Amino acid sequence: MSTKQNYYQERNLKTLDKIDDLLTELPYFCEDYLRGIETRTSTLTRLNYVYDLRIFFDFLTKKKYRGKEIRDLTLEDLESVTDTDLEIYLSYLGNYRFRDKRLSCDERAKARKLSTVRSLYKYFFNKGLIEVNNTSKVATPKLHEKEIIRLETNEVNSLLDTAEFGSGLSRHASGYHEKTKIRDSAILTLFLGTGIRISELVGLNDESIDFSNNSFVVTRKGGNQAILYFSEEVGDALAAYLAQKEEDPRVPPEEHALFLSLQYRRITVRAVENLVKKYAKIVSPLKKITPHKLRSTYGTTLYRETGDIYIVADVLGHKDVNTTRKHYAAITEDKRRSVAEKVHLRDKDD
Repeated sequence: MSTKQNYYQERNLKTLDKIDDLLTELPYFCEDYLRGIETRTSTLTRLNYVYDLRIFFDFLTKKKYRGKEIRDLTLEDLESVTDTDLEIYLSYLGNYRFRDKRLSCDERAKARKLSTVRSLYKYFFNKGLIEVNNTSKVATPKLHEKEIIRLETNEVNSLLDTAEFGSGLSRHASGYHEKTKIRDSAILTLFLGTGIRISELVGLNDESIDFSNNSFVVTRKGGNQAILYFSEEVGDALAAYLAQKEEDPRVPPEEHALFLSLQYRRITVRAVENLVKKYAKIVSPLKKITPHKLRSTYGTTLYRETGDIYIVADVLGHKDVNTTRKHYAAITEDKRRSVAEKVHLRDKDD
């Protein structure tokens, strides 16, 4: 078994352990539900479902079945939940308390949590274990289109320059910059030059990179593998980082992870998020730039250059092209602006 497989297998095992821990807090029937959807969902998806259901059952014991423990809820209790109860739940999510924390959900979070509850009800309704499914009577919260936040070309240049030269960093951050600048530049270049997901990036190994074809293998959502290609510019950044690693005697010979932390272990998702935030807030302080926004920046640039939404969807790994179209439809604003002067109402000679 390759080290790449080991990484994703270990991540899945940790996720399954977390699900098992959380199931001890939930009603008995949740285990049956998760087993029933196992073949068509990822472990991370099921973990998010468990988090959502924990909020839902906490609501029920606070507002409908007062005095009952979450573990004691039954399928009969589930069946007795009305569409009005569910509408109250959606309203509740706007401002609620869970484990002594004050929380709130926006329209998208509410829609996702409702979708989770619908999935639970649909499973038991289809199994014939409940006779009423009132979730179908509840309207999904209206979702407003979010503006795509991305970096413009000049901001991309500034971001890469900041990672390379460290200008604008705090004194504390500057102290680490000399050690990490080649790695950080390679990470940012890879995001901006390929549109790779953060989970895919941290899962890369040294042997994932094929410089003969300027390509690398990633494990996408659902566990499928795909080959992505990169430019010479991306290749140069990766080669510089790999050369630095080869010259560093502190890199453990048994560690195959491509991107390493200062502790010489596979870099974490949180660490990558922090380094992107560190450089981006210098370059574009008014934009909340995340690794996903760098992915959006790449997708926007690729769409502008090719005009082919299907290529963008394929490269980004979107299963549904409508997902891509929804995210990058705002680019048509650029096209509308560019054609504004194309139509003349009078002959210029008049």
